[in-house]
Amino acid sequence: MKKVVIVGGGIGGMAVANTLISGKINAEVTVVTQSPHYFSGPSRPLLLTKEQTLDRIVRGYEEAIRKGVKVVVGTAFSIDPANRKVRYVGGYTSSGGVGELAYDYLVLAPGVVLDGSGITGYDKYRHNVLNVYDPGRVHLLRSKIWSAERGTIVVYAPKAPYRCAPAPTETALLIDSVLRHRGVRDKFKIVHIDANDKTQPPVIADVVSQIYSRQGIELVTNQEIVEIGEREVVTKSGERYKYDVLAMLEPNRAPKFVEEAGLGKTWIDVRSPQDLRHPKYDDVLAVGDAAGLPFPKNQEIAFESALFAANKILEMEGSSYRASVQYAFVGWAYVGNPEGRLESLSVRFGLDFTSQPPKPSKDPEPKRDYTLAKDNWEQSYLANLFGYS
Repeated sequence: MKKVVIVGGGIGGMAVANTLISGKINAEVTVVTQSPHYFSGPSRPLLLTKEQTLDRIVRGYEEAIRKGVKVVVGTAFSIDPANRKVRYVGGYTSSGGVGELAYDYLVLAPGVVLDGSGITGYDKYRHNVLNVYDPGRVHLLRSKIWSAERGTIVVYAPKAPYRCAPAPTETALLIDSVLRHRGVRDKFKIVHIDANDKTQPPVIADVVSQIYSRQGIELVTNQEIVEIGEREVVTKSGERYKYDVLAMLEPNRAPKFVEEAGLGKTWIDVRSPQDLRHPKYDDVLAVGDAAGLPFPKNQEIAFESALFAANKILEMEGSSYRASVQYAFVGWAYVGNPEGRLESLSVRFGLDFTSQPPKPSKDPEPKRDYTLAKDNWEQSYLANLFGYS
């Protein structure tokens, strides 16, 4: 029996695994995941307003195992594509240490690494850097905005692409909502510094700009943070911004083992969005945020790229099964609540990549229904890929 090894147990990795199982592939399907639990991404910003809770967005792999997926808990740190080997370290106490997996097909879906190493002072002051991505840091950020009485909050977005394009604007606007709810908004200054020429995704940049203006959030674009101090950040142009709370998203990249294996530098090289094989290796494919795709890095693109990759493996194995897939998505961005109610509104946007140039769409009117739609969408993914809601 052939062996398919999938590095990454997120949306991309689990979509590949489930599709191969559904296609009844005659192969052992193994997922290597850093954690025995998956922490869903789209609604993490709502942890700030306490509208979301961890129990609703964390899933285990038990049901996937029952379906026939083998799950190895460990961190992949080395790939030998010439000899078809993956090395990993860690795991449960009983199986800890260094392990090795051989493969006939390797699917890389490791997600992104947040890399602030190019920012002066990052190593020394990393403990000041909060965000809505990491469980510990999002909880600390929430604690600060619910307890602080005054100060300056700096939100930062690095150069695109990065995972979940609207996350920085969502962070700024949800912080604004919490402070309004607490009745202390007038004692705070919120500054969004963006390394891009406009907030991401560009299709709703004008909507965000208008909301920022109404909510009194200062927006600074085309400014890359190059230095972090104990209480200030410095941009490439030399501007200094004081902060009491720093909600900063570091630049994104693929894990270091990708470059060390010669599979890419910042991102994993692929042949095309529809053929996710590496240019040099027919048996190595990449999906999701770490893949070098000309698209935004979000859950829908991760899922769709995973279906293309699974279809390619099934094709190479002579199977007639194919998952229906195309690159197009509808998304929702949280924009908080201008009245300070902990009932966040959202705007809807979309991009259809089946036409060239890609066809954008949006509804600029913030609506509560869109927040609820985003929740239903996320929960359906978790139920379908992890086997329970």
